[in-house]
Amino acid sequence: MPALSANKIKFIRSLAQKKFRDEHGLFIAEGEKIVSEALASGYKVREVFRVEEIGRECMERISCLSSPSPVLAVVEKPNLTPDRILENLSGRKPLYLALDGVKDPGNLGTIIRVADWFGVDAIFASPGTVEVWNPKVVQATMGAIFRKQVIYTDLADVCRKFSTAGLPVYGTFLDGKNLYDNLPSDAKHGLVVMGSESFGISPALESLITNKLLIPPYPADSVTSESLNVAIATAIICAEFRR
Repeated sequence: MPALSANKIKFIRSLAQKKFRDEHGLFIAEGEKIVSEALASGYKVREVFRVEEIGRECMERISCLSSPSPVLAVVEKPNLTPDRILENLSGRKPLYLALDGVKDPGNLGTIIRVADWFGVDAIFASPGTVEVWNPKVVQATMGAIFRKQVIYTDLADVCRKFSTAGLPVYGTFLDGKNLYDNLPSDAKHGLVVMGSESFGISPALESLITNKLLIPPYPADSVTSESLNVAIATAIICAEFRR
């Protein structure tokens, strides 16, 4: 592969911005592991660029990383909608996450890895949650993005449909019930809502939560941090559901 043209470099670099990802339906994946995961998935990989083929200077110009990796791929975004999932809840025992306004790309990427590790069926996300195809999110998932669906939709509607299907809707709150004492031993399914880093779960969703949970500090009366990082809290919740 010869060195890339200026127009090609400009196009690839433009995919670092959401408006161009939306316009072209493409996103960037970088790194040997992440690109290999993309190639092994059902995603359509448009192009793969390797440093030994295009040269280090070109790779530095198209990379979104401060230290460019040896390989970069341009991948098509899938068209994900909640309809198929929400129409088939009855009679099943799925475990889903819902993210209400999670803003940090690193947190979202880590949550996707957590969901992959603990076998969460999929992740619903509010429109105010950071975009999953953001290069920092993709990088933080370490390839899990190609195995876990993240679907942007109205979370209030999702909560209602889970409740209608007879499935519990959990959420974490500082005034919730102790997770370790109040999560039924057979709790393996339902929807777990995680709130934003700054504001927690929004009031509009709070009224739709059927089971309010608290991850307690230890000891319970100790002076400690104000709250947990949302990705860490998600990992604790998922581990307890799978215990």
